[in-house]
Amino acid sequence: MDTPAASASSRIVTPLSAMDPTPAVFSNPRNPAIVSPRPPVSAGTPAAERRLGLHLVQQLFTKQMLLPRIFRQRPIATPACMSTCSIAVLGEALVDEFHDGAVAGGAPFNVARSLAALGAPVVFVSRIGRDDDAGRLVLDSARRYGLPTQGLQRDAQHATGRVSVIEDGGRHRFVIHDDAAWDHLDAEAARQALAGTQPGIVYFGSLAQRQPASRAAVRAVVKPLAGLRFLDLNLRPGSDARLLAAESLMLADWVKLNDEELAQLAAWFDATAPDDAGRAAALMARFGLQRLVLTLGAQGWRLYGPAGTLLAQGAGVAQPQVADTVGAGDAFTALLLAGLALRRDLAATLALANRYASFICGVRGPLPAEAAALQPWRDALHALPSSA
Repeated sequence: MDTPAASASSRIVTPLSAMDPTPAVFSNPRNPAIVSPRPPVSAGTPAAERRLGLHLVQQLFTKQMLLPRIFRQRPIATPACMSTCSIAVLGEALVDEFHDGAVAGGAPFNVARSLAALGAPVVFVSRIGRDDDAGRLVLDSARRYGLPTQGLQRDAQHATGRVSVIEDGGRHRFVIHDDAAWDHLDAEAARQALAGTQPGIVYFGSLAQRQPASRAAVRAVVKPLAGLRFLDLNLRPGSDARLLAAESLMLADWVKLNDEELAQLAAWFDATAPDDAGRAAALMARFGLQRLVLTLGAQGWRLYGPAGTLLAQGAGVAQPQVADTVGAGDAFTALLLAGLALRRDLAATLALANRYASFICGVRGPLPAEAAALQPWRDALHALPSSA
């Protein structure tokens, strides 16, 4: 559900009691030697959780503790494969409810379906209701796009996720309904779905981590992975997700943001700078990120390396008949991941991803109704030159 511009949504609260159990000191997963003492609090109350959460964020992200590159122990991550890589995509599958009907959606599901249609090997892990109309819509869409469904868990107690899409003058506001099946992703079933695939790339987001079960499942898959970890943040105005964003960034090698998300992260983590390059540099140094992909809607995109180095950029591609912008950012991400997995030239891949996102703005919802409409993009991707 990523769009070129961030939209408002229902409040996503991440209580600290729902986090993974932690010891009396909090360690940085990039460097366990960096620790911060936990303050004494009375557990079990929202106020205590809030004080503790703010303490961890404030202590963990002081400039004295997170100097550039000090805490990175993982080697520079590349897709863990010699030729074509498989991609694990983790997160929500749901239905986007527009005023004129429902379509299958969810940022990870959008990415996974595009990857399948583009000819990149992908395993999608999510959870849907066992027997509801929304779940059948998700399954039908997966099959039409050639996306394997063995990673789609079925839940007898919780319904398939729903998002109400409120359209207003070309912009969108998303109301994400609570307690969906994907909030209860099972960690063991997720590991089993990926057994034997050895993904070289894993894609994960922040929205799928809003509840304890799915958060634990996502991290159980991401943490042991030796390959490239790609984070697609899904920040919403008004959400209280600072600690969750920080923990996710510390797990990632690459991150994709839009301009509003970059500004939000810069405000949260003292990464203020006069321009996007400076903000990107500060965030990348603080969290040990290798690449930051910034999407700017009609203004195009930029790829930053360490120290805010501008590695590549592209102007926006006009879409003469905009239907909506839902899924444009997901399309960009999918084609970028496909290019990485197929070892295509990065600059050429990013330029094609930009055009693909513009194309998606011309269709209703996050993807065209028929997968055949993506065949020209598949052909164009596979015709790109190989990476050096």
